[in-house]
Amino acid sequence: MPKIQVRNFAVSLDGFGSGLCQDLDNPIGLGGQELMKWFFPTQVWRKINGMDGGETGIDNTFAQQGFEEVGAWILGRNMFGPIRGPWPDETWKGWWGKDPPFHTPVFVLTNYPRPPLQMEGDTEFFFVNDGIHSALEQAKRAAKGRDIRVGGGVGIIRQYLLERLIDEVHLVLRPVLLGSGESLWRGLDLPSLGYECIESVKGERGTHIFLKRTFSLS
Repeated sequence: MPKIQVRNFAVSLDGFGSGLCQDLDNPIGLGGQELMKWFFPTQVWRKINGMDGGETGIDNTFAQQGFEEVGAWILGRNMFGPIRGPWPDETWKGWWGKDPPFHTPVFVLTNYPRPPLQMEGDTEFFFVNDGIHSALEQAKRAAKGRDIRVGGGVGIIRQYLLERLIDEVHLVLRPVLLGSGESLWRGLDLPSLGYECIESVKGERGTHIFLKRTFSLS
């Protein structure tokens, strides 16, 4: 049965999934690059960026699994880019260049309409301005029986968790402290929402934490 998943999402020891002040020079906010240093050395990351080599250990294995059987993605607008407010034009096409790493339909949550954006490698961005439930229904249709990956950022993951719509969560706990940023856990009572930790695996540069929704509340 297809699953709604969060995969490969890095979080600091003090619970932040991104830093503050996102801009072109700081795609994950100030200090946010520290969260992704588990990913950058992997073979998966290097392949995405057209490079050879890379590490093939535990971190790489989980990074690779995060892309398998994914039929559609859901992203928040901040994950797509640093632009705020109404779209000034259609020149910004994401952080990833002409061939983004998704290779599936990607549904970007935004308050402002924008036409779909076709990219190379079968990635197509659809901009959804009528909420998380609409984005999920569209993603389910587009995924055609495969899994849906909720890629973030923090606010989008929190919204889907609060609605008990995420089946499984894979976090990478990084041994860093950001001090400030977007808190993933603030105000979330995960056990009451039906989630529990089912596994923890030490990787080369982070600890991989797996949460699962073990029961559904109506």
